[in-house]
Amino acid sequence: MATLYDLLPDANSILALEPEELAGLALELINTSEPNNQSRLHPTSFSDSGTIGPYAQADREQIRFAMAEGWNWLVSEGLLAPTPGGNTNGWHFVTRRGKKIKNREDLAAYINSVILPRSILHPVIAKECWLTFMQGDYDTAVFQAFKELEVAIRDAGGFNIQEYGVELVRKAFHETTGSLTDQSKPATERAALSHLMAGALGSYKNPHSHRKVQLGAEEACEMIVLASHLLKIVDARRKDEPETAIV
Repeated sequence: MATLYDLLPDANSILALEPEELAGLALELINTSEPNNQSRLHPTSFSDSGTIGPYAQADREQIRFAMAEGWNWLVSEGLLAPTPGGNTNGWHFVTRRGKKIKNREDLAAYINSVILPRSILHPVIAKECWLTFMQGDYDTAVFQAFKELEVAIRDAGGFNIQEYGVELVRKAFHETTGSLTDQSKPATERAALSHLMAGALGSYKNPHSHRKVQLGAEEACEMIVLASHLLKIVDARRKDEPETAIV
């Protein structure tokens, strides 16, 4: 059976990983075991030398503790669970959810789906951006989300294709003349929403269209959720519906 050393022989790389990344290695080790061999489905045997492999003695103890963190993450996420019964002595089994995840790539996709649940997104952003985000192309997903927001503002406000970017948003949500401005709101709120829309589009769409921007999953998630929220506001203005559940 493959050992952790076979998957990643550099001890420093192992110790630099987060628990969820270690969990991905743990799943690969479990899934490379013989079908009838359950010896790695116990927290003690999982961190023994037969599972870890021939790392230097000075590194082995730290790696054992690190892999215990990965094991604990798998249990807390419901990917492993204690074997039912009264005398199972700490043995675990791979859950139905866990069987869907075979390797580090599958686990990364699972983590992303937890970070950015599709159900909370505006349908347009879910359709156009969610898969890109799941594939790890975070900067493209963010750019596309705010592009959809810009397109929706142009369409809802009746603007032509030559109008775009922050200038478009300022016209659409101008405090007194904006076609998407709710004049029943106090002036300060109208101004604040105009600033929010313009600032978000200028900050998160424009840089991604002019240069390569490196984003992590969590930061990209926050931006996409913001774009989704703002797009829901545009929809409410397009339909001339109350926004009490949105703003």
